[in-house]
Amino acid sequence: MRPTRDADGGFTLVELLVVVAIVATLLGLLLPAAQSARESSRRLTCAGHLRQVGLALWHHEAARGAYPPTDARGSATLSGSATGGWSLHARLLPFAEETALADRFDFGTAAFTGSFASQTPHPRFAPLFATPLAFLLCPSDPAPAVNVANGFAYGGNNFMISIGSGTADGRGRCLWNFARPTDGIVYERSRVRAAQITDGASKTIVASEAVRSVGTDGDFVAGSMPPVPFQYTFNGSADFNSADVSPKGNASPTTADIDALVAAWRTRTSGYGWRGASSPGMRARGVSWAATTQANSLTNGFLPPNADVPDYVVHWSGFFGPRSFHRGGADVLFADGHVAFLADATDVAVHRALHSIAGGEPPAAGP
Repeated sequence: MRPTRDADGGFTLVELLVVVAIVATLLGLLLPAAQSARESSRRLTCAGHLRQVGLALWHHEAARGAYPPTDARGSATLSGSATGGWSLHARLLPFAEETALADRFDFGTAAFTGSFASQTPHPRFAPLFATPLAFLLCPSDPAPAVNVANGFAYGGNNFMISIGSGTADGRGRCLWNFARPTDGIVYERSRVRAAQITDGASKTIVASEAVRSVGTDGDFVAGSMPPVPFQYTFNGSADFNSADVSPKGNASPTTADIDALVAAWRTRTSGYGWRGASSPGMRARGVSWAATTQANSLTNGFLPPNADVPDYVVHWSGFFGPRSFHRGGADVLFADGHVAFLADATDVAVHRALHSIAGGEPPAAGP
């Protein structure tokens, strides 16, 4: 005789438990898929924003005859006070459908004053600099879109323009010092043209995404590091001379010398610390699209994607690489306008070569 339901037609306890188990199993299968789909959408949006940066660079070069420069800071070296401080992102706004904002700028007036340790925006421009710009933000980055540093609000930035490889030749040419010509598309007072990218536009990285910093400046504590991809930058200034941005005691370092110096960050104790988003000198990553410091608007190819070494700030310059909250790599922009997802496992030497515009590297070196 077949079992029958109760007269009221309800579920038995066993049936209810089976249904609950099935629903829990389906949720367990569907939630990761939904999260993956959302991240895939965010990554596509991120790539689209970086592509928009590329279009702005292309239109600026076509209209002005060169890629935008960074402003000089009053001397031939990276020391001294900020005398203008306009970021190249500010100069790109008219070419990125942000003309209404850019029309309120006056590039003949200093955007910031003060030393690299404590910058102050011009009162006339401070409210404009607080504007978050969607095309400069990666939606996968959980950091706030607006930061407060030194008492002023700033719209953040995830997309950095490359000054080149960040390497050194051992004969005094230090390509992270963008007060002088570098092997990238931009440096102070630069007027680099697309025709100068002789390595090939499809094989030359001109910009990449970065992870925006959070929190305040803090002490470096060996053995208790923030996790990769690092939402802080590391203060490496104590190892360098301010006047020429060279390692102390080594005026003509090789790339291997800098590799050893940067890799030694894990053993540091006193005299070093983390730079957070509220740093007065805005030397953390992506605090402000308006600030011309390398930490805020520039990058180089010294570190591979999502390196286990944090972005390493040195006065106005430093050693950087692509970083993201996307699993397995980060987005980079090539000079021909295409965006690629560069894997964490990218070879360091290949990565640095991809950031130089005229190094003569063979096309096979690229992705």
